[in-house]
Amino acid sequence: MSAATEIAIETVRAGHRYGHQLWGLRECTLSLPTGSITAVVGANGAGKTTLLNMLVGLLPASEGQLRVVGEQPSSKPTFLARIGFLAQDCPLYKEFSVADMLHFGRAMNPNWDDDLAHARLASANVPLNRRAGRLSGGQRAQVALALAVAKRPQVLLLDEPLAALDPLARREFLKNLLDSAVASNMTVMLSSHLLGDLARVCDHLVVISDGEVRLAGGLDQLLGEHHWLSGAPEQTSRLPSGVEVLAEYRHERHTRLLIRTSQRLLNPALTTEPVDLEELVLAYLEHSVVPREQAEPPRVTREASRL
Repeated sequence: MSAATEIAIETVRAGHRYGHQLWGLRECTLSLPTGSITAVVGANGAGKTTLLNMLVGLLPASEGQLRVVGEQPSSKPTFLARIGFLAQDCPLYKEFSVADMLHFGRAMNPNWDDDLAHARLASANVPLNRRAGRLSGGQRAQVALALAVAKRPQVLLLDEPLAALDPLARREFLKNLLDSAVASNMTVMLSSHLLGDLARVCDHLVVISDGEVRLAGGLDQLLGEHHWLSGAPEQTSRLPSGVEVLAEYRHERHTRLLIRTSQRLLNPALTTEPVDLEELVLAYLEHSVVPREQAEPPRVTREASRL
């Protein structure tokens, strides 16, 4: 298998500048495998939408390089036929019925899977004869997802698709998304603030803050490299080299650290606990990491990694 088919999305120091001075994204380097489901998280304005729009070809790269399914993003029909994109507001033609939109999708996409579209909509109880403007927010999202996956894209990009959905609609949406991705080995990248939902379906993570990638990689690996570490101050102050401290919470007789390391800590005086996804993301969004020996009290640090 060639590298082009093994890696679905690859960016090398890519960025986009709005106007002469405002950078929406800079120095973005990512490598995401085919079949992965990647969560892109960050505060509003962090650069998530800029990244997705660059990958789908709506925004040009002001610096660096991008390749999606082995091609540079563009408006060429051959590229667009391989990419699915669902914008934040799930845009649909309000006067079209659901059946009309399926007919439109069938006419516009050479790889259209009509059976898949109908099956997805039937499982979500979406009436085909109803106009898009009269659908609920959850139903509109399900229609937009059905249209996106029925074109059988190799890569599906979704910008905040869960924002307007209630908990039950989110669960059904993510179930359909996961089923579609697994069935066709489709690569998915979606942005969202709902970390609990993302943890159930995503296997890769990208954290963006202030237009820069702060953390990226396989979710299980990243969670396995980060730990809570607790102990007496004199013990936590003597950590091996190579241990990164993201946050430090000091008490008179006790210190709690959030650390990143791939090595085992053999000090029996220290207690380690796992980190959940929300704690991990918030640590990288809230603080700027520097090597621990360079930090000044109160130490709240993070490596400015660009993976």
